[in-house]
Amino acid sequence: MKIFCIIGDERAFRTKSPAMFTAVFKRIGITASYVPLKVFPDQIGEAMQSLRTLNFDGANITIPHKSSVIPYMNILSEGANIIGAVNTIIRNGNELKGYNTNAIGFMDTLEEQGFDVTNKKALIFGSGGGARAVVFILNWLRSESIEISGRTARRVENIVNKIGGKATTLDSIAQTPSSANIVINTTPVSSPDDSPEFTRFLQEQKFKDCELILDLNYGRKNNIWEKKAKELKVPFIDGLRPLAHAARRTMLLWTRVDVEPSEFLKAIE
Repeated sequence: MKIFCIIGDERAFRTKSPAMFTAVFKRIGITASYVPLKVFPDQIGEAMQSLRTLNFDGANITIPHKSSVIPYMNILSEGANIIGAVNTIIRNGNELKGYNTNAIGFMDTLEEQGFDVTNKKALIFGSGGGARAVVFILNWLRSESIEISGRTARRVENIVNKIGGKATTLDSIAQTPSSANIVINTTPVSSPDDSPEFTRFLQEQKFKDCELILDLNYGRKNNIWEKKAKELKVPFIDGLRPLAHAARRTMLLWTRVDVEPSEFLKAIE
């Protein structure tokens, strides 16, 4: 019997990951449990020790703990170290090793879509762990330029200094229309109810050179990013596809079994 978990705030109970992994474990014949756990920011150290004490085989980390778990890792993958965010942990005895499968899952999504970001311009909204993973991949795939707009200037500058890209602001984008070929949302804002102010901002943007819009959130009603994509007549990808690709990479790390992303999506249909 193996046991896994996803650690976050109350949003851990709303993620599709437990349903995805539970169904796929059953399909591939692995006896395992996968449970959501709510952990407060000041309890991260105790939570990481609990993975050892309670003999968890692995864990996923979600908002808002992707960066705060790093000091408690014994080993970090190269990607997780550069990105500065962990979403997958493997326990080996008393050692915890942190990985970032969000980044490779994002890359796999672009490949599945047939969208080559090489020499393309990108615009990213957000400055959290998701943004860090996206910037890492876009930089690695040699995007021509990567602009990042986030609420907290310090966090944006940290991404720019450590991973790459260029900081911008909503005011700058409003004054000088973006020439981005791909627009990616990594913020929690995907509907008018999330932020009427940001919704108005997005409605006013032309994105005349945009070829693809991707929202890392999923399951949102009245998705403002999907609406913008329809307005521009360009493809739209919501967060389920990147989640399924990241889940595939996580499953490989945990079990060495390669499961197609479509199997994770079938689990929640």
